[in-house]
Amino acid sequence: MNLSLKRTLDYHYHFFCRERLSPDPLELPHKFNDERDIELAAFIASVFAYGNVKQILNTLTGLEKIITRHPYEFIQNFSRKDHKYFKDLKHRFYTDKDIISLFGILNKVILNYGSIKQLFLLYYFEDEKNLKNSISSFVTNLINLCSHCSDETLITAGLKFMFPDPLKGSACKRMNLFLRWMVRKDELDFGLWSEVSTSQLVIPVDTHVARICKELKLTKRKTASWLMAEEITEKLKKYDPVDPVKYDFAICHIGMRNMEF
Repeated sequence: MNLSLKRTLDYHYHFFCRERLSPDPLELPHKFNDERDIELAAFIASVFAYGNVKQILNTLTGLEKIITRHPYEFIQNFSRKDHKYFKDLKHRFYTDKDIISLFGILNKVILNYGSIKQLFLLYYFEDEKNLKNSISSFVTNLINLCSHCSDETLITAGLKFMFPDPLKGSACKRMNLFLRWMVRKDELDFGLWSEVSTSQLVIPVDTHVARICKELKLTKRKTASWLMAEEITEKLKKYDPVDPVKYDFAICHIGMRNMEF
């Protein structure tokens, strides 16, 4: 173990407390108190967590106005009449139709399973090293639910981008981000899914995390992928075998804010 790196990682983990949360998509779920609202707001925030952070927060501000103070209630009662709220709403690769399909999928999740957690746990493999297979089964079911949302069963490129599959090599940054928020518990993360082990989480790899982790020699891989995410996570387990992904926020924001590690 590199003790110097351990001290640096721990220092930055504690440095990025709740007061230093902004700017981050995690701000959206922190606006709610009901666990059902938090879970859905977190999922929505994670789905849109790609691209420039300013653009992400602008999109989430628009969505917050639509779902108002009660995301669970809005999604539980979501129907065709609500489509008008999403007119001309876009986010990079997502069209307004993709976003409507997302809310339709979440409506089916709530009506059929009660919560996102209950659907995820149906395919949770507690004896496996990480959540790779659990995520793969979960996203497959989310895409399948799309066919029950409307008469249009076309799975668009936007929907495929929303729900990538780790078995196909994707780093699944946004899904791993959502799972970090739900499984871990500290000032930033909510810890609502106590059934899932923090040791099974995989670090959400984006360009910032990939760059910093290359500099720290936590990965030898050049391209962000599931294999890179696994490699970084296994290296971080040397510094915290129970909760290796706790370092994610600090690593990401050091890269994003162009800070010295």
